Amino acid sequence: MSKEPPKSKALKLLAEDAEDLEVVSAALQDAVLKIGDIAWEAKARRLTLTLNRYRWGAAEPERVRAAVQVGSVLGVRARRLRRTAREAVVELLTLAFEAGEAPGGRLVFRFAGDADLAVDVECIDLVLADISEPWAAKSEPRHEG
Repeated sequence: MSKEPPKSKALKLLAEDAEDLEVVSAALQDAVLKIGDIAWEAKARRLTLTLNRYRWGAAEPERVRAAVQVGSVLGVRARRLRRTAREAVVELLTLAFEAGEAPGGRLVFRFAGDADLAVDVECIDLVLADISEPWAAKSEPRHEG
Protein backbone atom coordinates (compact mmCIF):
# COMPACT_ATOMS: atom_id res chain seq x y z
CA MET A 1 0.00 0.00 0.00
CA SER A 2 1.22 3.46 -0.89
CA LYS A 3 1.74 5.95 1.93
CA GLU A 4 1.47 9.01 -0.34
CA PRO A 5 -0.66 11.84 1.04
CA PRO A 6 -4.02 12.17 -0.69
CA LYS A 7 -4.07 14.62 -3.59
CA SER A 8 -5.97 17.82 -2.86
CA LYS A 9 -9.21 18.48 -4.63
CA ALA A 10 -8.68 21.07 -7.31
CA LEU A 11 -11.17 23.92 -7.27
CA LYS A 12 -13.29 24.38 -10.42
CA LEU A 13 -15.97 27.05 -10.49
CA LEU A 14 -18.27 28.40 -13.19
CA ALA A 15 -19.87 31.84 -12.87
CA GLU A 16 -22.91 32.70 -14.97
CA ASP A 17 -24.53 35.35 -12.77
CA ALA A 18 -23.66 37.91 -10.09
CA GLU A 19 -24.27 35.43 -7.26
CA ASP A 20 -21.85 32.92 -8.78
CA LEU A 21 -19.32 35.72 -9.18
CA GLU A 22 -19.38 36.43 -5.42
CA VAL A 23 -18.20 32.85 -4.77
CA VAL A 24 -15.42 33.19 -7.36
CA SER A 25 -14.40 36.56 -5.90
CA ALA A 26 -14.04 35.00 -2.43
CA ALA A 27 -11.88 32.19 -3.87
CA LEU A 28 -9.66 34.74 -5.66
CA GLN A 29 -9.15 37.13 -2.75
CA ASP A 30 -5.43 37.79 -2.25
CA ALA A 31 -4.34 35.98 -5.41
CA VAL A 32 -1.11 37.32 -6.90
CA LEU A 33 -0.09 37.46 -10.54
CA LYS A 34 2.36 39.07 -12.90
CA ILE A 35 1.08 41.61 -15.41
CA GLY A 36 2.48 39.31 -18.11
CA ASP A 37 0.08 36.58 -16.95
CA ILE A 38 -2.91 38.54 -18.25
CA ALA A 39 -3.78 37.51 -21.82
CA TRP A 40 -6.43 39.31 -23.90
CA GLU A 41 -7.39 37.54 -27.13
CA ALA A 42 -9.55 40.06 -28.98
CA LYS A 43 -10.50 37.79 -31.89
CA ALA A 44 -11.53 34.97 -29.55
CA ARG A 45 -13.23 37.51 -27.22
CA ARG A 46 -11.49 35.86 -24.29
CA LEU A 47 -9.46 37.12 -21.33
CA THR A 48 -7.29 34.76 -19.29
CA LEU A 49 -5.48 35.48 -16.02
CA THR A 50 -3.05 32.91 -14.64
CA LEU A 51 -2.37 33.48 -10.96
CA ASN A 52 -1.27 32.08 -7.62
CA ARG A 53 -4.42 31.73 -5.55
CA TYR A 54 -4.29 31.72 -1.75
CA ARG A 55 -6.24 28.71 -0.44
CA TRP A 56 -8.35 30.17 2.37
CA GLY A 57 -9.52 27.47 4.75
CA ALA A 58 -6.56 25.13 4.22
CA ALA A 59 -5.02 23.67 7.39
CA GLU A 60 -1.68 25.40 6.69
CA PRO A 61 -1.02 28.55 4.59
CA GLU A 62 -0.79 27.48 0.94
CA ARG A 63 -1.18 28.69 -2.61
CA VAL A 64 -2.10 26.96 -5.85
CA ARG A 65 -1.63 27.96 -9.51
CA ALA A 66 -5.01 28.75 -11.03
CA ALA A 67 -6.49 30.23 -14.18
CA VAL A 68 -9.47 32.50 -14.68
CA GLN A 69 -10.98 32.64 -18.13
CA VAL A 70 -13.65 35.15 -19.13
CA GLY A 71 -15.63 34.60 -22.33
CA SER A 72 -17.98 36.85 -24.32
CA VAL A 73 -15.61 39.80 -23.80
CA LEU A 74 -16.36 43.00 -25.71
CA GLY A 75 -13.42 45.04 -24.46
CA VAL A 76 -10.77 45.36 -21.76
CA ARG A 77 -9.40 48.49 -20.07
CA ALA A 78 -6.63 48.67 -17.50
CA ARG A 79 -6.06 51.45 -14.99
CA ARG A 80 -2.68 51.69 -13.25
CA LEU A 81 -1.57 48.36 -14.76
CA ARG A 82 1.27 48.93 -17.22
CA ARG A 83 1.38 46.27 -19.93
CA THR A 84 5.09 46.89 -20.43
CA ALA A 85 5.84 45.96 -16.79
CA ARG A 86 5.29 42.25 -17.52
CA GLU A 87 7.20 41.04 -14.44
CA ALA A 88 5.41 43.38 -12.00
CA VAL A 89 3.43 41.45 -9.40
CA VAL A 90 -0.06 42.62 -8.42
CA GLU A 91 -2.41 41.42 -5.69
CA LEU A 92 -6.08 40.83 -6.52
CA LEU A 93 -8.40 42.17 -3.84
CA THR A 94 -11.83 41.54 -5.32
CA LEU A 95 -13.85 40.81 -8.43
CA ALA A 96 -17.12 42.69 -8.91
CA PHE A 97 -19.87 42.95 -11.52
CA GLU A 98 -21.41 46.24 -12.62
CA ALA A 99 -24.65 45.46 -14.43
CA GLY A 100 -25.28 47.05 -17.81
CA GLU A 101 -27.82 46.19 -20.46
CA ALA A 102 -28.96 42.70 -19.36
CA PRO A 103 -27.39 40.23 -19.40
CA GLY A 104 -24.20 42.22 -20.00
CA GLY A 105 -22.14 44.58 -17.94
CA ARG A 106 -18.63 45.03 -16.65
CA LEU A 107 -16.46 42.70 -14.59
CA VAL A 108 -13.97 44.66 -12.52
CA PHE A 109 -10.84 43.02 -11.14
CA ARG A 110 -9.62 45.33 -8.34
CA PHE A 111 -5.98 45.17 -7.31
CA ALA A 112 -3.97 46.58 -4.40
CA GLY A 113 -2.53 50.01 -5.17
CA ASP A 114 -5.81 51.32 -6.59
CA ALA A 115 -5.41 49.51 -9.93
CA ASP A 116 -8.13 47.70 -11.81
CA LEU A 117 -8.96 45.79 -14.96
CA ALA A 118 -12.42 46.52 -16.39
CA VAL A 119 -13.82 43.84 -18.68
CA ASP A 120 -16.96 44.65 -20.69
CA VAL A 121 -18.94 41.45 -21.29
CA GLU A 122 -22.07 40.41 -23.19
CA CYS A 123 -22.90 38.18 -20.23
CA ILE A 124 -21.15 36.65 -17.23
CA ASP A 125 -19.21 33.67 -18.61
CA LEU A 126 -16.29 32.97 -16.28
CA VAL A 127 -14.42 29.84 -15.23
CA LEU A 128 -11.91 29.49 -12.38
CA ALA A 129 -9.83 26.30 -12.21
CA ASP A 130 -6.83 25.23 -10.15
CA ILE A 131 -4.11 23.96 -12.48
CA SER A 132 -1.42 22.72 -10.07
CA GLU A 133 -0.98 21.01 -6.75
CA PRO A 134 -0.83 23.43 -3.79
CA TRP A 135 2.45 24.44 -2.15
CA ALA A 136 3.28 25.95 1.24
CA ALA A 137 2.84 29.72 1.40
CA LYS A 138 5.28 31.82 3.39
CA SER A 139 2.45 33.45 5.35
CA GLU A 140 -1.25 34.21 5.40
CA PRO A 141 -2.25 37.48 3.67
CA ARG A 142 -3.00 40.28 6.16
CA HIS A 143 -5.43 43.16 5.73
CA GLU A 144 -5.32 46.50 7.42
CA GLY A 145 -8.64 47.35 8.88
